[in-house]
Amino acid sequence: MIDSRAIVDPAAKIAADVEIGPFSIIGPDVEIDSGTVIGPHAVVRGPTRIGKNNRIFQFTSVGEDCQDKKYAGEPTELVIGDNNVIREGVTIHRGTVQDNSITIIGSNNLFMANAHVAHDCVIGDNIIMANNVAVAGHVHVGDWAILGGFTAVHQFCHIGAHVMCGAGSVVLKDIPAYVMANGNSAQPHGINSEGLKRRGYSADSIMAIKRAYKVIYRQKLTLEQAVETLQEMAVDVPELEPMISVLQASNRGIIR
Repeated sequence: MIDSRAIVDPAAKIAADVEIGPFSIIGPDVEIDSGTVIGPHAVVRGPTRIGKNNRIFQFTSVGEDCQDKKYAGEPTELVIGDNNVIREGVTIHRGTVQDNSITIIGSNNLFMANAHVAHDCVIGDNIIMANNVAVAGHVHVGDWAILGGFTAVHQFCHIGAHVMCGAGSVVLKDIPAYVMANGNSAQPHGINSEGLKRRGYSADSIMAIKRAYKVIYRQKLTLEQAVETLQEMAVDVPELEPMISVLQASNRGIIR
């Protein structure tokens, strides 16, 4: 149901069962798939594609032009997957031509109130961004990561899968998969073993990930040397591959 007080551009493609609350504005070049509910006073601009069964709360701004001063009105995109919850005051911006012209949000994510996802970010699945998290442009966040309230992530940083950042963290460099981080600037504090247990990782896998953490942070190896050692370990423990991929892709260096 579309409330009569909502403003929906005739060019927008809206599935028949989508709900749009009063005073929300849906622009042209917006596609919204079935089961999605948009509350009152939300703004969705395009080109934006929103998948199925998303819940977008009041006072959100989704698909707006980015805040990059180089942006000059080029046609860029935002793509959002399925089953996301986007709470009050969240802002998510489209991409820029300086990257791949697209911001990507996966599925089953929770964006708590006033979180911000900037241009060209790639956000995976099953992620939690708590209240007032601010993720700058070109940031990649891996599946199952949790960013505590008021965490700020510098542009171009990569945060690996299953990472957990404590509240108020300032992330200035990449964080390898599985690592717990906290502080300003963020420092490593072991691995997210409790989260891995909840997600079905075996005791042997968790122990191997702990050994890999020690290779990175306790043996005083260069990044290249650590990658070589982890690649040897990954022959028997494929769960180390997400850790290795962040190390190999790192341009900013990793938190130490």
